[in-house]
This record gives sequence, C-alpha cells and structure tokens, in this order.
Amino acid sequence: MSRPKLLKLPDVLEEIDMSRAAFYRMRARGKAPRLIKLPNGQLRCRRDDLDAWWSSMEETAA
Repeated sequence: MSRPKLLKLPDVLEEIDMSRAAFYRMRARGKAPRLIKLPNGQLRCRRDDLDAWWSSMEETAA
C-alpha cells in the first residue's frame, strides 16, 4: 500500500488561492482542511483530506 500524498502548506494555499493569514483565520474557526503537524513543526495536508474539504465547500455553496 502506498503512502498518502502529503502537500506542503504553500502548495495547499496556492491550490485554494488563499493567503496564509486568511487560511489561519479559517483554521481557527475550524473550517480549513485537516492538517498534520510534523515533528519538526511543519504542516502537511493529505491529498484526500484536501479533496474532501473541496467537496464539502461545494456542498455548502450549493
């Protein structure tokens, strides 16, 4: 079984076209995609979690 694709935060921000500050505000409200904090403090997002978040945003907007 292959490991899930982990995206760096700058890649996530570019894909969703959002500033870091706006993303952290959304994250504080519990509305951002799920992130993983690595032992070195860096944040990653699983591709599956980002895709699920996109789907939930589409359902909310509809």
